[in-house]
Amino acid sequence: MHFPALDEPGIAPIEARLVAALPEGPEWLYEPKWDGFRCIAYRVGDKVALRSKSGKPLDRFFPEVTAMIAGLPGGDLVVDGELTVPVDDALSFASLQARLHPAESRIRKLSGETPATFTLFDCLAHGRRDLVEAPFAERRAELEKLHAAIAQPRLLLSPITADRAQAEAWLAQSGGALDGVIAKRADLPYVPGERAMAKVKQHRTADCVVGGFRYASGTKKMVGSLLLGLYDDAGKLDHVGFTSSFDAQAKVDLLAIVEPLIAPPGFTGDAPGGQSRWATERSAEWQPLRPSLVVEVRYDQVTGHRFRHGTTFLRWRPDKAPGQCTFDQLAPALDPAALQGHPPSAV
Repeated sequence: MHFPALDEPGIAPIEARLVAALPEGPEWLYEPKWDGFRCIAYRVGDKVALRSKSGKPLDRFFPEVTAMIAGLPGGDLVVDGELTVPVDDALSFASLQARLHPAESRIRKLSGETPATFTLFDCLAHGRRDLVEAPFAERRAELEKLHAAIAQPRLLLSPITADRAQAEAWLAQSGGALDGVIAKRADLPYVPGERAMAKVKQHRTADCVVGGFRYASGTKKMVGSLLLGLYDDAGKLDHVGFTSSFDAQAKVDLLAIVEPLIAPPGFTGDAPGGQSRWATERSAEWQPLRPSLVVEVRYDQVTGHRFRHGTTFLRWRPDKAPGQCTFDQLAPALDPAALQGHPPSAV
């Protein structure tokens, strides 16, 4: 197995294609899809390298994980997994992103305050064994032996099951710590860069208040996105995400709906562009609206009381009062420890 130099990207990770439903059959094995940073870790001798999905180095951002991999038994090693940061019994993507900081002093501070975990789900090489061409069942067995020899609470083994019903139960819990479920054939070799696995994501819906909007960039005047809000327990309207899933004509037509409602303050709690080190001049360019419009949107994940990705507009909800749009609609974040109680199935 090739160990990359610091200026090399290393092996491209095997990937998954999005499907509508979990495949079924005795040849399939299922794993949770974690909400973190994909990472392949390499160790040869006393050298350790962490590589992101795109091949970029992650070593300096996660020194505690680098040190943990360096201290593992068993010689040379290449493992595939997910970097996550648990905070208050749930995984915090915001805390994970905060680790990508230019200042080493800041990284060291965060690595001590909120240390990352590394959840293993594949083994590409161990000792003198190159396992890339081996079937997944053999790679998983090697990974389980490796993990069984490790007493390290921040190096986890991702659960696995051959029971599709169990996988469906995991899928029903996704949206917090989980990003969905991955299905792998037991006979699958590690195919770098190819979408050789299957993944299913859970999509949920929520009714949100339109607390503002942004104009689209360009010469033609139209709406770029609607800004979505939910009311917290104190009655404050917090910005939770956006939807922009409209065609060009619909974005022009939206002007007649939103422009007559322009009035401050829009969001009375967390607002777009506020309290973020990544806020830009562009992110602050939004128009506040009177809280009278309600939309139903489809979302996949919630991270830190925000929709992780853009949502899909489904319909207007003139039948629903804005005050009914509260956070209790959202799926709670899943405690990642809840899945650790499921022992891996034999493969």
